[in-house]
Amino acid sequence: MAADVTDLLAARLRDLRSRSGLSLDALAQRSGVSRSNISLIERGASSPSAVVLDKLATALGVSVASLFESPARAEAPSPLLRVADQPVWSDPASGYRRRNVSPPGVSPLQLVDVVFPPGQTVRFETAERGSQIHQLVWMIEGQMQIGPDHQRWHLAAGDCLALRLDAPLNFHNPGPKAARYLVALTGAAS
Repeated sequence: MAADVTDLLAARLRDLRSRSGLSLDALAQRSGVSRSNISLIERGASSPSAVVLDKLATALGVSVASLFESPARAEAPSPLLRVADQPVWSDPASGYRRRNVSPPGVSPLQLVDVVFPPGQTVRFETAERGSQIHQLVWMIEGQMQIGPDHQRWHLAAGDCLALRLDAPLNFHNPGPKAARYLVALTGAAS
């Protein structure tokens, strides 16, 4: 499945960059990710970290979840995405795992199931995107500390946090066990 996700990510990044009319150099300048790194990702020769994916998604005006959707096709998208076909990706830096649950291109809502290892932290350097992206984080198991630098919320099972993706965000699991949460995003599709 990892090779499939790497290939999916490579094709989708090439597609989004092309549809945006950006060269490798232009995307590199806009995202702060090196041209060579973007080229490696687009060829499926590199597994980028969550931070790199966030930088690329921000530069393209989409959510990270959008990077794991199939490139645009001529036929109508299916309203059903079976669990076996849901893309699963693991961050090589922190080990957090994300699974895109929602069928791509059918709804303005995206759902992502996340398992976040204990003691790990990911800092997304998110900046303002071309569109407003809102997310809800609903804790299923464990605990997380989530928020921008100036304010962090402690979430336990059952808690739900609403955020906009327009400023840097920190995700930290302070607990001794993996945390699992669902992220629902709107305004993120491209």
